[in-house]
Amino acid sequence: MGSNGHIANPEALVSTDWAAEHQNDPGVRVVEVDVDTTAYSKGHLPSAVGWDWRNDLQAKPVRDLAPKDKLEELLSRSGIEPSTTILLYGDNNNWFAAYAYWTLKYYGHDNVKLIDGGRVKLEAEGRQFTTDEPKHSPTSYKFSGSPREDIRAYRDDVKDAIGKSGLVDVRSPGEYSGELLAPENLPQEGAQRGGHIPTAKNIPWAKAVKEDGTFKDVGDLKELYGAQGITPDRNTIAYCRIGERSAHTWFVLTELLGYPNVRNYDGSWTEWGSLIKAPIEK
Repeated sequence: MGSNGHIANPEALVSTDWAAEHQNDPGVRVVEVDVDTTAYSKGHLPSAVGWDWRNDLQAKPVRDLAPKDKLEELLSRSGIEPSTTILLYGDNNNWFAAYAYWTLKYYGHDNVKLIDGGRVKLEAEGRQFTTDEPKHSPTSYKFSGSPREDIRAYRDDVKDAIGKSGLVDVRSPGEYSGELLAPENLPQEGAQRGGHIPTAKNIPWAKAVKEDGTFKDVGDLKELYGAQGITPDRNTIAYCRIGERSAHTWFVLTELLGYPNVRNYDGSWTEWGSLIKAPIEK
């Protein structure tokens, strides 16, 4: 990382070089999670397993994170043990890779890292990609302990945070203003109303990333959030539309800047914008 300090948790991030070099180490498993769920089949790092965020990381039919047993199955199928270091990357500068990271931390798999720059950078560097799926011997993964509720926010937490907490809306300005219900390139689905949660600051997730897909330097990030009053002394809740862009911002605030109390509201706007009597600003 560049100027003005080091990232708070150096264990959280690895370079594309490091990933390419260590992708086949015993005890390391590379996982690709993309917004575009067809990207993996068109080519990926040779050792990478592909996870589909819709089918693998979401509950069905209830709206929730994938339940514990479903995630244990996914990790077992991917040949992952509790001691395995999981290296995550994906398209859109790691949107869903960050969501997978947050989900794994929530359930208690701490040995997980993001590949800085994600698929964008790996492609730009001309890394070796393959369409062959790697074969990994299945394991029988079990999480120990309970989920970490201190990194997840629910709608009642959000209601209590209005006017007090550092609420961060990481969607585009058009979504924040209420003119759009979804990012321009994604279908208009989900919320009944446009706008934002009262007192939330709009700091789009993409402002944390450089042209090449890597995260900005710590000094620039501190300034970006600090200038809007999102500081480490506050309880912070990040939200977007369905919780993946806000997981990216959660990662920045927690792992890169070391903010102690940051939660991701994974219900995000599709929940809040459809709740009866929930306050909305436009």
